[in-house]
Parts: sequence; structure tokens; C-alpha cells
Amino acid sequence: MANVTLTVCTTCRRTAGGAPCEEEPRPGARMLAALEARALPEGVTLRPVECLSACSRGCSIALSGGARRWSYVYGDLDPDAHVDAILTGVTAYAATSDGLVPWRARPEVFRKQSIARIPPQE
Repeated sequence: MANVTLTVCTTCRRTAGGAPCEEEPRPGARMLAALEARALPEGVTLRPVECLSACSRGCSIALSGGARRWSYVYGDLDPDAHVDAILTGVTAYAATSDGLVPWRARPEVFRKQSIARIPPQE
């Protein structure tokens, strides 16, 4: 598996597209903590950031894997319900050389909650 970065917005205030909440920790920080508590696939690095500019679609994450892979931004995620699906999707993404996981092989949250697909730089 190639090196993959799973970026988590820690400032997201929405959970699965709902109304903003004032809870502390914020849903984005809860998502990060939930992922930190799990074993990540080999070659995957977890990276917190303060904003992915997907505020209306929080919680949000991004998947990237170098200059030759497609990158993705996903939103409307729930830190209590979607961690297993995220890890399944990250595992499938990490197993590809170009970041293109067949549509049917993606978890439902990756099929339905994609915000952006960014082409490789090379």
C-alpha cells in the first residue's frame, strides 16, 4: 500500500449535515478522536487540520495519496456512526495505485457524500 493521508477537519461544527452545534468537543474533534482510537490501515497517516472549508457539510475529511492519485473530500459524516465505513473506504483507497476505487467497492458514505474529487497533480 502506498502512503495515504486521511485529513480530518477538527473545527467542523455540524454532524451529518445537521444544524451547527455548540458542543465541545466539536463533532470534527470527536471524529478525529474516534479515528485515533482505531487501528489505521498500513501506510495511512491521520492528519488533523483546523478547516477544510466544507463547513456546511461537516464533519468532513479528505483523502490524498501523492501526486499521482486522485484526492477526495467527503462530508456530512457522523463521528459516532461512520468511523467503520471511513476505515473501509480508506483501506480500499490505499490499495489502489491511482486513488480510483470502483463505485460499488466504496462504502455508501463515500458514494453518496462526496464533496469533491481532485485530479492528480501529475
